[in-house]
Amino acid sequence: MRKTKPPQKQPNQQIAPDVKLGKRVRIFAFTNLYGCVIGDDVKIGTFVEIQKGARIGNRCKISSHSFICEGVTLEDEVFIGHNVTFINDRIPRATDAGGQLQTEADWKCIPTLVKKGASIGSSATLLCGITVGEYAVVGAGSVVTKDVPPHSVVVGNPAKVLKMLPKQKQ
Repeated sequence: MRKTKPPQKQPNQQIAPDVKLGKRVRIFAFTNLYGCVIGDDVKIGTFVEIQKGARIGNRCKISSHSFICEGVTLEDEVFIGHNVTFINDRIPRATDAGGQLQTEADWKCIPTLVKKGASIGSSATLLCGITVGEYAVVGAGSVVTKDVPPHSVVVGNPAKVLKMLPKQKQ
């Protein structure tokens, strides 16, 4: 893992100097990356934000208009569809008890893990504190509120197991 900027800068990319980029990373226009780690051979689409503390594994694809917040880890070979949103706070508030705008000291980041080979469908929302199992599929538009078993397909709001998939050959 090296700390560099991508070889071909696209218009309106915001890539902070503290981003650690792997080899052969492709980043498209109108992206905002800061304080994150991106693995090798990753493709990041247009209008994607990846916040500090997020970790993206090797050979992941993150489609346009997606938001990957602090505390999210994507293992290798994860697919993120268009407009996917991750949440990292169970009870978000604008202000503290005294009416002042909250700072980082006023909340706790709750991590989310997406395991190897999982696919998250377009417009899905994943609440914090969950694990999406290896090779699981989250259907488009689903709201994931609890752990997703490996090799399962979940759909709906809240997301429920629709079926199990055959195990992948390694």
